[in-house]
Amino acid sequence: MAPYGRLCTLFYDTDAPSPSDAEVAWYCARLPPGSGPSLEAMSGSGRLLIPLLQQGRNVHGVDPSPSMIESCEARLSAAGLTTPLFRQDIAALNLPFRYVAAIFAGGSFQRLADPLSAHKALERIRAHLVDPGLLLMEMHIPAAAAHPPGAPMVQVQTIALPNGAKIARRSEVYVDVDARRIDIKSRYEQRERATITAREDETLAITWYSEDEIVALLRDAGYRDVTIGEAASSAQDQTAEEERRYSVSARI
Repeated sequence: MAPYGRLCTLFYDTDAPSPSDAEVAWYCARLPPGSGPSLEAMSGSGRLLIPLLQQGRNVHGVDPSPSMIESCEARLSAAGLTTPLFRQDIAALNLPFRYVAAIFAGGSFQRLADPLSAHKALERIRAHLVDPGLLLMEMHIPAAAAHPPGAPMVQVQTIALPNGAKIARRSEVYVDVDARRIDIKSRYEQRERATITAREDETLAITWYSEDEIVALLRDAGYRDVTIGEAASSAQDQTAEEERRYSVSARI
């Protein structure tokens, strides 16, 4: 998985919706209270991390993208908050803390499209968990899984930054249902009036799992008490017709 770059991070921070009160409450209700820190894996720029901290939860963050970590640090500072942040590959996670719970929110685990990396990430997370050792994951099965497009899809979107500059993103989306993989090739261009001031290319892969498949993967990685439930954001985000969201909880 290629780490998000500077323009991608700016685009994401401007475009991504804030979590709903219901989504934040869903995690707050499930994270073990007052028994030690939790970890949000692939925490990005703090979309969920910061609201959880504002609710009094002790949550650390880890993400492989330097730009996302930098953005999260700035947003924490602006909110008057502090928490440990780490820049590491989740499949090679090695942190100086142990956690009572870990989170993969918003389908972030599915960005580990390589099966070996996904398995290693689950093993490394498990190595960092202590009693009660809870893992929470939110997953989704895209509409393209049932209705794959006959050709690559082209998506174009432009957002305006607070300083008046604009960032345009042009993406080509390739769906391979047999491999359960979506490859997204994007170009970001930042413009100030008619001048392109920055350009960035990004390649991102996403996979998906049925409920039975993710249960089997977690058990193979050493987890127990694996349970499927309603997704945290299912009521808030209906961005894709026929997309199915669900949550997974497991223990070490």
